[in-house]
Parts: sequence; structure tokens; C-alpha cells
Amino acid sequence: MLLPLLWISGKQLGFKVAAVRWNKRETALLQTNRMPGNKYSSSNLPGTPRTRLERLLRERELKRFNRDFNEGEGARTSHDGGARKDFQASKQRLLVVANRLPVSAVKHGDSWQLEMSAGGLVSALLGVKEFDTRWIGWAGINVPDESGQKTLTEALAAKNCIPVFIEEEIAHQYYNGYCNNTLWPLFHYLGLPQEDHLATTRNFKSQFEAYTKANQCFADVVSKHYEEGDAVWCHDYHLMFLPKYLKERNSDMKVGWFLHTPFPSSEIHRMLPSRSELLKSVLSADLVGFHTYDYARHFVSACTRILGLEGTPEGVEDQGKLTRVAVFPVGIDPDRFIQALELPQVKDIVKELKQRFAGYKVLLGVDRLDMIKGIPQKILAFEKFLEENPDWRHKVVLLQIAVPTRTHVLKYKQLTSQVHEIVGRINGRFGSFSSVPIHHLDCTLDFHTLCAIYAITDVALVTSLRDGMNLVSYEFVACQAANKGVLILSEFAGAAQSLGAGAILVNPWNVAEVASSISYALNMSADEREKRHHHNFLHVTTHTSQGWAETELNETIVEAQLRSRQIPPPLPIEAAVDRYACSNNRLLILGFDATLTEPLDALWRKGNQIKELKHKIRSDLREPLRKLCDDPKTTVLVLSGSNRNALDNNFGDFNLWLAAENGIFLRATTGEWMMTMPENTSMDWVDSVKRVFEYFTQRTPRSHFELRETSLIWDYRYSDAEFGRLQARDLLMHLWTGPISNLSLDVVQGSQSIEVRSVGVTKGAAIDRILGEIVHNKGMKEPIDYVLCMGHFLAKDEDIYSYFELMLPSETPTSSSAQVPTPFGTPTAGSSAAPLKKQHSLSPGKKSSFIGESMLDPMMGADRMSLLEGSSLINLQAENYFSCSVARKRSKSRYLLRSSDEVLEVLRGMANHC
Repeated sequence: MLLPLLWISGKQLGFKVAAVRWNKRETALLQTNRMPGNKYSSSNLPGTPRTRLERLLRERELKRFNRDFNEGEGARTSHDGGARKDFQASKQRLLVVANRLPVSAVKHGDSWQLEMSAGGLVSALLGVKEFDTRWIGWAGINVPDESGQKTLTEALAAKNCIPVFIEEEIAHQYYNGYCNNTLWPLFHYLGLPQEDHLATTRNFKSQFEAYTKANQCFADVVSKHYEEGDAVWCHDYHLMFLPKYLKERNSDMKVGWFLHTPFPSSEIHRMLPSRSELLKSVLSADLVGFHTYDYARHFVSACTRILGLEGTPEGVEDQGKLTRVAVFPVGIDPDRFIQALELPQVKDIVKELKQRFAGYKVLLGVDRLDMIKGIPQKILAFEKFLEENPDWRHKVVLLQIAVPTRTHVLKYKQLTSQVHEIVGRINGRFGSFSSVPIHHLDCTLDFHTLCAIYAITDVALVTSLRDGMNLVSYEFVACQAANKGVLILSEFAGAAQSLGAGAILVNPWNVAEVASSISYALNMSADEREKRHHHNFLHVTTHTSQGWAETELNETIVEAQLRSRQIPPPLPIEAAVDRYACSNNRLLILGFDATLTEPLDALWRKGNQIKELKHKIRSDLREPLRKLCDDPKTTVLVLSGSNRNALDNNFGDFNLWLAAENGIFLRATTGEWMMTMPENTSMDWVDSVKRVFEYFTQRTPRSHFELRETSLIWDYRYSDAEFGRLQARDLLMHLWTGPISNLSLDVVQGSQSIEVRSVGVTKGAAIDRILGEIVHNKGMKEPIDYVLCMGHFLAKDEDIYSYFELMLPSETPTSSSAQVPTPFGTPTAGSSAAPLKKQHSLSPGKKSSFIGESMLDPMMGADRMSLLEGSSLINLQAENYFSCSVARKRSKSRYLLRSSDEVLEVLRGMANHC
């Protein structure tokens, strides 16, 4: 059986060697040299997983077997230190990159003392055992001298930690400034800081610059320690620029990014001045992970609304480049907590606590002393419960563990004072000399004490106002095998989507609801407690940190590679220019919109609709284009879907050919417009389609439609992205079930437009007739031996690339397992007409008869006429044919140009040889 790609080394005996062999075969397939026309060989290996789900299921099954094998192998080799070292070395290396290391460093003289840090990420990753993990992060302290940095690095190396050293001022503005003062409040729906406007603007700029510099520091350290095959896992909002910086240094690096906080709705995120830069940087990763579907949905929506990209069920797609967006709820290592309860010292603490709170029901809250944790709301709800349930007074106690954080910040000091005031008031109101209802501790508890407190708790209260996940709920459940305690969980915590079946969900802002839930939990029957705990415990023990760490990063890389096989390679500009210089009769076919116009950013476009509606050739293209047009060895054709007036206004003073409305209208700039479609073609359908387009234009703000002579286009690129997409879907249903249901029409869907045109009206169908007219008009005798065809063409119009592929010598491999659809008027590969690619002389009368007759009856010898007319003077070799899609990565073309800036570079290079 063939095996899917695994994050394992080939050193791990038999089945792992097979996996690596499969890996090499698949890698070779994915890296197959691109064939002409960007038709790649696809893997048809028997047994190869064809779908992502099939690959995922196989991989999980193998990893389960791999885990059992590792445990057995580790036990057999534990007596041999060298063998054990080799066994560990065979694990997949994982570089975990986070803002802080899992240990805190304290200097004592010339040495460093390292202590385990608290936090959800640390708790989760402690359970990751199947990877050879290196943790890269900021040391959290300023170490300016090289000797101190060296000794700290050596001390951390023993813990598999690698420090990132950041200058003190940069670290302050990066961490305390941009991360904690801008991103953290915004991601938790607290908004941006409201200060003096000018001061805020200055702070934003300096803090953002520090943020980018700090991310560069992280990228430097990762690049230094990266080894081929490593997986790099970036964590949280502190490192949103890191995926971009890493991919710029090594595009083959496996990079994932995971957010541990909520991701706000697009309406909140768009307030951020650096909103676009951050989103684009995160999209450089191969996998973007979130705790809940809501957070993932908000991220995709922000990319759609702010960047103008397309959101798909798999993630965010930018012209063929897919960044997979997925939901991976973080877990813990439950065995660590379950086993801790069996330790003698923990049992002693449990015994002591039970004696201390004998006769009381214990409620527990464990939170950072933070604004989003809802500690005041929790305490007020407990006060209301005591008010409404006097029988429970002196029978219940609330233990609130408040871990201090950011104690130097004024807002946190004020929160601490507020909590202490509320606790004092309630204890004074309901307490006595012998007991108080609330035990509030501002401290961090050691692990064993925390486990013991979890074990004796009857009801856990998690009342977060906004929380990415909150693993306290998981830890509580893991320690409740004996007690079967009840979990009251805020619906605004990410854990609510995972533990909602067994927990009591509450709105922490509704104090009365929380108080009622406390009463319900304390009076709950043993049977219901058992069932609720069973649901929660099953989830916690099956969705562990190890499973979370296996976030399918390698699977996502394979998926991205398979998708990228449809992405053409970059155009070798120097080679294209050199072949141009060596040719004698060149044909340049250029698109107009997004090819010869200014490149437009999606965000810029939103505020410049009126300006963009007027298509205009970019000024710096005029000079090189004019040189090419004046070269007697070069024929330039601008082939566009635009109307005749737009092309006349932009190219009327050039010596070239213009083909408007996808080739239906043609003229040399020295002549008059002619029509390549018969005049008796019916256009009766226009009025009925126009009424539909007018209706949806009125219903969709900032949309518009254009009535051309042979087609209609409804454009919604300036509308709200999601609403425009819904309206487009509705419009298509109206068209297909109404005015065009029985008509011979094509509906062409662009990225943000819908066009209705007659069947067979494509650039590929028109090019042969256009070439026939050009050859006849110019009296061309020498064969065309060089073709450059580039443009931002719709998928339906890319049959123009296929047309020239069929003109190449038959020995050139031009096909793959995926057949290219034959465009209208184009001979199929292998047909009897295929050999008729030799040169033929043209008679003056033949041209006009073909232009009229071939369209009157498209089925009447189209292949034969096409070959005699359009390909009559084409003598093209594969190395002299360059088809390029511009800013459209999913394409049949041979090559890719990222924008009109690269088009300018190509034309300038060619103009230098004129």
C-alpha cells in the first residue's frame, strides 16, 4: 500500500522507509518540469489518495500506528543511551515560534536560573511528544552584553529553547506598545486607544515600526536554526509578520500560523491602520489556524472585504495561491493532570483542602487578573446568588485565584482595586468571624496545588467576557474523574464551542443568569452531573495538545503543491527578449485591462471607482510600445473585451491593430473598423438581459452594468464583497431560469463580474480570423516565427493560448492527463487537419469570404478554413512561443507575469532591440 506524506524520518525502520520512498516519488511528481502550455503530469499511481479527506484519514491511521511503534521502540532502546539518542533524532523537527519562551530566566551572579512559565500555550505544548521540538522566543529580559547573551543561550539550549534578543526600546514599543496597546484590545473588541489624536498617530507609527523590526529579529533567528524539512509553527498576534518574512527567505519552508486570541469581525479589524499589511503577511503562511469557526469566519471575511480576495470553504485564495484556513481547538495533556492526582504530595493537599472546606460546596475561579476575564461579573453574580438563596449562605465558598499580570499598567491597577473592593464588600456583608464566602488570592499557584484544588471543586466558574479558548475549563474537567463537578462556562470563551454539550453556558454580562446557573449547578442531580462530565471528559481526553499539534501542516503543504500545479512559472524575461531579438517576423498579442493599465490595489480601488472606470494606458508604457509598433518586423495586436471607443481613445495614435469586444470588431489604426461576426446575427436577447441587469444594479449598491454592441456585463467589484457575491448568485439563477434559458448564449463569470455573450465569442475563436486579416492586409510573406501573447484574460478566453499550442510542431509534448477544452473554431489535437500547418499563400479575395462565411455556419468546415487562413504563415517553434497570464495565477498559459509592472519590463527589453 502506498503511504501518504508523513512528518517522520526514513530512519524509523520498514514502513517508514516505504513512506519516504513514496514521499520522494510524490515530490518528483510535484516538481515535474512544466510542459508547454502549463500542462503538468498528474499522479495516477494506483492507491494514491486522490482527495484531501482520503489523505487525511490514511495519515491519521499511520500516525496512530507510528505512535504505538515509537512507544515500543523507545521501551526496547531505553537501556541503550546511544540507541535512544538515534531514536530521538529520527523524529520530525518542529520549530515552535512564540513571543515568549516556556521558561522565565532570572540571573544569579554569572549564571541563569530557569523557571517554567504559566500560560495556555505552554500548558498545551507540554503534551507534544512525537516531535523533536525547538522553542524560539523572546527571553523577556534585556541582555545587552554578548557574554550574557552567550551564557543565557547555553542555559536555554538544555531546555531545547532558543532565545531572540531584541533591543530594549524596540522590545518596549513592540510588546507593551503595538502588541498590548493596539492588537490585543482590538482583537478582544475593546477598540483602539483613545488618546490625543496627534500623539496616537505618532505612537501608532513608531510602535508599528518596532513591531516589524521585532518580527524581523524572530525571522533572523528562525532562518539561522532552520534545517531543510523542518516545520515552523508561528503563534499568536505578536508574530503576524513572521510568515511573510520567512517565506521571503525560503519559499519552500513549511509555515503555519495559529492565533490564540479571538479574531474580531471585519468591521472591528478594519479600524486598524495597518489592517491590510497584517492580513497579507498572515496569508503568506500555508496554514492559518484558529480555535473556533467564528474566528476563522471573521478572518476570511476580513480578507474578502478588506483585501478583495476570494474566500472558499478551504480558506483564502489569491489568484490560485491558497492559504488554508482551518479550525483547530487547542487541547491540553490530560494525562499530566490525571497522573498528578496519583502523586502522594497531591493527595496530601487534597486531604488538607477537604478538611478545610468540610461541609461547604466549593466554587472555583482561576483567571488572569485581566479585563476580559470577567472577574467582577463573576463575583457580582455570586453576590446575587447569596442574596436570592439565603439557605446556601455559610454552605458555599468561592475560591478565586487571580494571577497578577501587567501590574505596572494603570488600567490593571484599577481593575485590581475594583475586584478587591467588591470582594471586601461581599465578605463584610455575608461573612462571619469564622468564615467568609469569598477567598480571593492574587498569586500564581504551583502545579500540584492547582491540581488538588481542581479535584475538590464542585462548580467551576469561567465567566470570560471574550476569550480565545480558556484551558482552565479543560484542566478542571481532567481533574474531575472522581468528583464529577459541574462547569459553568461563558459563551464568549472559545471553549464553549468544544465543551458546550456538557457545560452550562452563560452570558457573563447577565448577572442574574449566572446566579441562576450557580443555583442550578449546586442542586443538580448526580445522574445529570455524571452525564455532563462524561461529555466533557471524552472531549478533553480525545482532543489533546498532541492532536492539536498535528495541525495537518504537512497535509496542507501537499494540498498547496497540488493546487499550485495550475500556477504557471514566472516568465523568463531575459529569454523571451533574447528570442524576440533573434526572430524575423514577430507577433505581439496584448490584453488591455490589468495588462497595459496601472496595477490597482484592491483597497485603493474601493475609493477610486470613478477613476478606474475610465481605462487608460499607463504613461510609461507609451514609449516602448510605440517603438515596437514602428518596428517593421513586429506586429502588435491589442485584443480586449473593451468596446471600440475605449481602444480608439488609448491607441488611436499608435501603428498597431485593435480587436474590440473579444475580437468581434477589428481594425488597423490606419483603417476602419470591420466586423468579424455576420451582421444578421441575432441580438434580440439584449433587451431581456438588460432588464435583469438593471434590476440587480439597483439592488446592489456600487455595482454597474455595461451595454456593449455584442454583450452585456454586470460588474460588482466595488460592492460589498459578500453581498455582491450573493447578488451574483441570485442574478445567475434569474438568467438561467428566465430570459436566456432557451437561447444560444454563453454566461461568462469573472472574479467579480457576469457577462452574457453569444455562443462561440471568445478570443481564441476570433484569433484565426484576425490573423487572416492581418496577413492579408500587410501582404505578409515571411512566416511568423515568434509569438508573445499576454493578458489578464477570463478563463473562457484562454482558448487563445490553446490555439497557438496546436500550431507547434507535433513532436513537442503538449498534453497531459487533463485535456484542454477545444475552443470554437480550433482544430483538435490529432485530427486529420492537424498536418495542414504548412505555409500557404493567400489570395486577396479569400479574406473577406472567410470572415463572413465561417461565422454564418460555424460547423461548416471550421477546422479546414481556420487552418488555411489563420495558421497559413505561422512557423512557430516551442522556444519562440510565450503565453503569459498577467496577475492571474490560475491559468492555461505557459508563464505568469505578476502585474503590468512586469509587462512594462518585458516591452522595454524588446523595445531596446528595435
